[in-house]
Parts: sequence; structure tokens; C-alpha cells
Amino acid sequence: MDILSGSTYVLTRLVFQRGLALVYLLAFIAAINQFRPLLGERGLLPVPKFLQHVSFAQAPSIFHLYFSDRFALVVAWLGAILAIAALIGLVERLPLWASVGAWVAMWALYLSIVNVGQRWYAFGWESLLLETGFLAIFLGNRATAPPAIIIWLLRWVVVRLEFGAGLIKLRGDSCWRDLTCLDYHHETQPMPNPLSWFFHHLPRPLHRLEVLGNHFAQLVAPFGLFVPGRVAAIAGGVMIATQGWLMLSGNFAFLNLITIVLALTAFDDAHLRAIAGFFSLQFPTVTASLAEPPVFRAAVLLVSVLIVVLSIRPVRNMFSRNQLMNASFEPLHLVNTYGAFGSVTKERYEIVLEGTDEVALTSSTKWREYGFKGKPGDPRRRPPQVAPYHLRLDWLMWFLPFNGYPPPGYETWFVRLAQKLLEGDRPTFALLRTNPFPASPPQYVRARYYQYRFTTRKEREETGAWWNCTLVGEYLPPVSRADLQRVGKNP
Repeated sequence: MDILSGSTYVLTRLVFQRGLALVYLLAFIAAINQFRPLLGERGLLPVPKFLQHVSFAQAPSIFHLYFSDRFALVVAWLGAILAIAALIGLVERLPLWASVGAWVAMWALYLSIVNVGQRWYAFGWESLLLETGFLAIFLGNRATAPPAIIIWLLRWVVVRLEFGAGLIKLRGDSCWRDLTCLDYHHETQPMPNPLSWFFHHLPRPLHRLEVLGNHFAQLVAPFGLFVPGRVAAIAGGVMIATQGWLMLSGNFAFLNLITIVLALTAFDDAHLRAIAGFFSLQFPTVTASLAEPPVFRAAVLLVSVLIVVLSIRPVRNMFSRNQLMNASFEPLHLVNTYGAFGSVTKERYEIVLEGTDEVALTSSTKWREYGFKGKPGDPRRRPPQVAPYHLRLDWLMWFLPFNGYPPPGYETWFVRLAQKLLEGDRPTFALLRTNPFPASPPQYVRARYYQYRFTTRKEREETGAWWNCTLVGEYLPPVSRADLQRVGKNP
């Protein structure tokens, strides 16, 4: 088989590109909604300040040329429009050079966002989207046969993603080895969803089966992708089923969705049509009649060699005793290393932000809670379904309790968040579910440190609550705007 002519993957390419376009769209929509309050000129971690300390070589981004909140919004909207065009099939109908250009633009625009995103974009799925998006550039349009070697390189991404995650679990926490991690994980994961409470209360033998299934999907099934035909399809099916289970049990942003999209490359056109026929569905007839131009074929070969060379360091990392989790080894995020939940927290702690409009603080001061869109707060509020959308502030709030209380120091973005609440900053409130001070900002804000656990079945029936929460201590003492200014925390 000619590695540059994948005539058996024409339908595979169509399904993969549509799925990837959906992931891109979700990512750009999150940037449209969240970039300004998180990273804008007056954001929690302003991009202009970040750019003063990094060069273009360190963090390639269009924002080195120019930055403003409005321009950042234009970048995100342009990416979303291109993603929609790819999702509905317009991009694949363009001439080859224009189709390639559209995928290049999506990748470059999202790279520009990620490379200035700092803590808000320091998640493995950002690099995964960029690595996948880069390879998608070289799949061609609907008139040309998809290069089979690119399909295999996309499978290589899945192998590193799954096998790396499996290795770091075995190395990182004994509960993955004694099969007990799922006794805790559904409750302590970053952002539980509406079904997490029910998954947590599954019988413990089923939790053991969950862990065993995870180990099989991550440590055994990936090697099946190297075997052509039915074996690869079965391996891909195992991974898709596992990711579907994860989507049912928790909110993991778009990680599960993009993994499913990648796993689709395990199926050739015959497999996809057979699956569609089983469900009485029918794919449209798709053919690729034109040969790829020599320049395009040469580019595919060069990129393939580049990916092989860049894979050396991530592979060495996977087999290292000090395996890194979710790391990029170069600023373009072309070949990365992945992993998730190398350790599992056994207890859940939450930081709850509150404010008061009383000028003088007393023991009877009434405090009102700020509600977040995704993370646990009100014990009676059912955990919401958020994924595949990504609530970046909620995710970083999950990490805060890891430093204990009182913390040795406060994250810069957290101090700025407190200040924004005291200022009544409207863009910041767009990140929250509820603002208890809609008329005027509070006089003081504070943060309290709580332990959360899922209610038992009996407690749920009696109280209607999903969570039990117990106050542990004070994370941030009451502060006013003047307090923050006196300690030099004013951004």
C-alpha cells in the first residue's frame, strides 16, 4: 500500500475532520466567552504583562504583534467561524491549497491563544488539540486521497495519549495498582456531573471492574492500533467505549471528545459503513479522485519525518522513572506527552468565596456566597453537565485546596479575583453563576475552606442534598479593597 495514498480512509477522514472541527468550535467558543476576564488587558492574568517577559520564540503567538481585548475576540471569532465552516463541510470542498490554509489558520489561531494562556491553558487537552490539529492540516480535501501515513500518525497520538496515561497511573498512586481509585475518584474529580453521585455509589466490585477496564484500555488496547484491519477497529472501539463511560461519569472538558475523534482513525471506510449499517444509518458516497500534487506529497513526507524525530523525547519520557505528565517539549506543541490522575485525592476540599456589604465586621455579619457555574458550592444543587465545554476558572479553583490552609501563599490570579469581586467587575461576573451583590460591590470578601463529600442514599432521601459540607477553616481572611492595596496586591 502506498503510504501517501489512503483510498480506504476517505470516509474516515470525513468523520475525523468533522469531529475535530467540533472540538475546535468548542475551544474557540470558550475563548470568546472567557478570554477577556481571564487574560484580557484587565484580566486575572493579563496577556500584556505576560508578553513583557516572553519572546516570540518561547511562545509563538500572533499577540506578540498586537494585543487588545477586541483583537483577541476577533481571533477567537475567526477561529470559531472557520471551525463551523469545517463542521458543515465547506472547508473540504475548497481547492486543496485553500482547504489546507483553513486548517493551518485554525491551528495557528488556537496556538496563539494557548501560548499566552498561562495557567488557564495549562491542560493536556490544549496540547492534544494542537498536536491533532497540526496533523489534520495534511489530510487533504475531499478531492484527494487522504495520506495513509497521516492516519497512522494520528493513531500514534492515541497510543501515546492512552499508554502514557496508563503508565503514570501505575507509577503514581498505589490505588491504581490495588484497584481502589474509583472508590474515591467519582467524588473527588475536578468537576462532578449529574451522574457522578450515582457512579460513586456503585458497588465496590464494579469500581474494581472500572479500574481494570481503564488499565486494559490504556495499557493493552493501544497496541492493537498498530495491527491493520479488524484488530485496530476493536482497539479503537474499546477506547471509544471507555471515553464514553468517562463522559457519563464526569466533566473532563473536551478531553474525552477529542480522544474519541482520534480513536475514529482506527476504522477504515469499510468498518465505518458496517457500523452505520448495523444501526440502519447510511453514510454519503464519498470518493477521492485526484492525486495529490507533488508539493503536497513532499510536505506530508517531511512532516512525517519531523513527527518521528520529535517523538523520541516523549517516548523516552514515558519510560522514565520521573515521567512528566502533560508536557510539551517545544513551543509549537507538535508532539507532546500526556497523562491524567497520576494520583487520586481521597477527600474533596472546596474554596468557597463569600462577600458582605456591611461596613463593620462583627460575629453576626451576614455573608453571601458567590456561586460558580460548575464546581460544587450549594450542597442542594445537583452537579451540572458542563463538558465538553471547559470552565477554566472552576477547574483552577479545584487545585487551590491542594496547598492546604492557610496556604503558604496565594495564587496571583486568586488575589486578583478577590479584587475584581470587590470592584464589582462585570466581565469577571460572566465567569460566575451568581453574583449576590448585583446593585453594588461588597465591602469585604473572604474565602473559606470546606470538606465536601457526597451524601449517602439515606441522606439524599432525607435532605434532598447532593453534598455534605463541613467547615475546616479560613482560606482567605476578610479583605477590603484598601487591604489589598496596602499589601501591594493591586494589579
